[in-house]
Amino acid sequence: MTLTRSLPTKALSIRQPWAWLIVNGHKDIENRTWATRFRGPVLIHAAKGMTRLEYSAAALVFQQAGIQHRFPLAEELQRGGIVGMAEVTACVPPERRTSYWHMAGCQGFALRGAQPLPFTPLAGRLGFFAVPADVLSQIIQNQ
Repeated sequence: MTLTRSLPTKALSIRQPWAWLIVNGHKDIENRTWATRFRGPVLIHAAKGMTRLEYSAAALVFQQAGIQHRFPLAEELQRGGIVGMAEVTACVPPERRTSYWHMAGCQGFALRGAQPLPFTPLAGRLGFFAVPADVLSQIIQNQ
């Protein structure tokens, strides 16, 4: 796989299986309790934590959306590192939500151009965070 854009230097940590849904082009909104002015490409980091309840809830939403794709088993989901990238194009307030994935009462970070990347281990952080240069180099080498 080759990168279709320059590699972002910022990342956003998202719990699985939501990160998988984003990087595989199924989910076009990331829900947050806070708004952002950030726009542009971002690496998608899969957080280490994932409960059975989170997995089951996402699987149900996936099924209800009628997506004709196999939903991964919980043990197939990579966690604790970079799994892909996408572009943040807007922050949609809850009263203007139109996406199936935009939850009531949440700010929705509108995403486009998502693509998976080879897994690269990295500890996550809250909010948008800078990715160290050595990790960026490792992502490029994994291509």
